[in-house]
Amino acid sequence: MRKLLFIGLVLLSLQVVAQQDIPNTFTLQEAIDYALQNNRNAILANKDITAAEKQKWETTATGLPQINAEVNYQNFLKQQVSVVPAEFFGGQPGELAEVIFGAKQTATGTATLSQKIFDGTYLVGLQSAKVFLEISKNAKIKTDLQVREGVINAFGNVLLAQESISILESNIEVLEKNLFDITKIYENGFEEEESVEQLKITLSGVKNQLNKTKRLETIAYQMLNLTLGIPYNYSITLTDNLETLTQRNILFDTNGSNEVTSTIDYLIAQNDKTAKELLVKLEKSKALPTLSAFLNGGYSSFGDEFVFLDKDNKWFASSLLGVNLKIPIFSSLGRSAATQRAEINLDKAELQLIETEQKLQLQINSAKNDYEFAVEDYENKKENLALAQRIESKNQTKFFEGVATSFDLRQAQIQLYTTQQEYLQTMLNVLNAKAKLETLTNQTSTY
Repeated sequence: MRKLLFIGLVLLSLQVVAQQDIPNTFTLQEAIDYALQNNRNAILANKDITAAEKQKWETTATGLPQINAEVNYQNFLKQQVSVVPAEFFGGQPGELAEVIFGAKQTATGTATLSQKIFDGTYLVGLQSAKVFLEISKNAKIKTDLQVREGVINAFGNVLLAQESISILESNIEVLEKNLFDITKIYENGFEEEESVEQLKITLSGVKNQLNKTKRLETIAYQMLNLTLGIPYNYSITLTDNLETLTQRNILFDTNGSNEVTSTIDYLIAQNDKTAKELLVKLEKSKALPTLSAFLNGGYSSFGDEFVFLDKDNKWFASSLLGVNLKIPIFSSLGRSAATQRAEINLDKAELQLIETEQKLQLQINSAKNDYEFAVEDYENKKENLALAQRIESKNQTKFFEGVATSFDLRQAQIQLYTTQQEYLQTMLNVLNAKAKLETLTNQTSTY
């Protein structure tokens, strides 16, 4: 029992130490920087690069000198019998004599040094390993861009929920005061019951929206934590606010994002085309001769008993130098078919590269339009919010002066609450649209 308790305390202490390394507060830029180091997809992409580097060396090493050692022991439980003319041993002509060649037990130890001298597939393999490493690096860049965009979106969703809660709580405070005042007026006989009921309906709807938004805030925090690469229920505090972030990002220059060939998706498609070119070269190289050399040396010992560990046992040395030349002559057109298939795949990759370029240009133009519209919509909703606030304030004054009805006040309040949410959403739209444009164009800016 004590042992289990000790193990539990150790695990708990390790968890506490691990969580102490996680910051408790984040700005948006700090969140992005943290996620690029700790997001699980970013970590996996880094491991892919390391694996590609190891594979590159693995390919390179196949063309470097190779040394292998071998120890072989044989024990003939029943030795093979050979027959030879008996006259070799003084027998009668025409008769056969049974003889056994060799010792019953043998032990051999050899070491072989081999070296490729020329192999076309090896040269293509070296180029392919470099391309594979480049593909892994580009995949890491794309992953980082996606992680970055994911953090911005998740961070913005948390701020949106927080701003919405703040506004809803403020609206509830005003509504409760209005309801209290109008109830007193109604109790004194100077207002109709319908006015009280209208405010109760409005207040109930706003409270319901507040409860929903609080639940969404919890989910938004959990999504942000997962994106950052920290436990989903870990408590963090965001130190940026939606308004400040929006103001920083409404002046983004979209004119410098027209070059499609510098985008990561284009570079990845270009990597695919290069890989297909190397596959064509690989199939063609299989028709070239291969030349390799080897040098081995070893010792052998023989005996009818197991005497190979004895100090006075005799070992006989041997050595061999050889060159191996392999010339492909005829493959029943198999190599030709493989080369043609590789060339077809290369043609497809070239077409896909053109298609990718066209699609990226369209996506970039669309993302620019979305960003510019988001900025314009933000400015528009900001003006609408100021108008809706004035309209609601005037209707509230008119209502308590007896000039406007409770229905007029309710309509003005609903218009204000809708405009408030639309205004918050436009700020989030600005951040998300800018993040999407940066992801497409392989651009990053500081938040």
